[in-house]
Amino acid sequence: MNERNRSAATLQADGSVLSGKKKEARWKKELRRNKWLYVLVAPGFLYFAVFKLLPMWGIVIAFQDYQPFLGIRGSDWVGFENFTTFFSNPDFFRLLRNTLVLAIYDLVFFFPAPILIALLLNEVRFHWFKRTVQTLVYVPHFVSMVIIASITYVFLTPQGGVLYEMIAWITGRPVDVLSNPDTFRPLIIGQMMWKEMGWGTIIFLAALAGVDTEQYEAAVVDGAGRMRRMWHVTLPAIRATIVILLILRLGNFLDTGFEQIYLMTNSLNRDVADVFDTYVYTVGITQGAFSYSTAVGLFKSLVGIVLVLGSNHIAKRFGHSGIY
Repeated sequence: MNERNRSAATLQADGSVLSGKKKEARWKKELRRNKWLYVLVAPGFLYFAVFKLLPMWGIVIAFQDYQPFLGIRGSDWVGFENFTTFFSNPDFFRLLRNTLVLAIYDLVFFFPAPILIALLLNEVRFHWFKRTVQTLVYVPHFVSMVIIASITYVFLTPQGGVLYEMIAWITGRPVDVLSNPDTFRPLIIGQMMWKEMGWGTIIFLAALAGVDTEQYEAAVVDGAGRMRRMWHVTLPAIRATIVILLILRLGNFLDTGFEQIYLMTNSLNRDVADVFDTYVYTVGITQGAFSYSTAVGLFKSLVGIVLVLGSNHIAKRFGHSGIY
């Protein structure tokens, strides 16, 4: 009986070895056949490995009293003390409010803007006009945010700014947009829409290019006008693209853009301008609180993960494909 068991075990082991060799041979064959595709993928993989995956090791300092001269291995562990300090900080709710308001403004006003532009451009029949408009709305994407902030200051400065004088002439009173806390958020969203709205239309125009023209022809036969064709044909055709981009957008829900906020912040609008991104820079770089600022950044990342998983689950519950 023991000999039979040993024989069965030997056969099973030999079968496992043969199966492993077959898989290895199949893998090598697949690698040789698609070697140039792997070569093309390599730079992107190296980028994410070096700049995204390896730096994640630094997350551990959020649970330490990190001292640069001691390093990660030599610094003392403090557990969740940095998170407790952050959540009990009087600035936490102010930062959360400012970040959420800007994030909601971004989701409500900025996210639908590229969709609207793409739908409008899709209805244009003069190709030269369509290409011209596309070029004009794409160009601001390539302009640095520093340049955009400088242009904003030049046009809205109380010392002779063209838009400042125009607003004063229309409203009958001067409005200092740059220093007024009430105008800070609309200003930020306006800058973002002007800079990135056109670039965001590329994906939606690509999705619109794949819509079956026979559906439009059938809608015309049924007597549907342009608005009804847009509502019943165009939008359903790109719904999956909209859902996927919305899910990905929610992953960066609390990322309001450090550079833009930092450039447009001054002493008069700081109460509404301080967000998590600028706070991390202030306490982490200028004050040297590396562990504390890492804890704040990790909190943001965890919120993004929860939003992505939750929105993806909701999308699948409503019959959409989601991102996985």
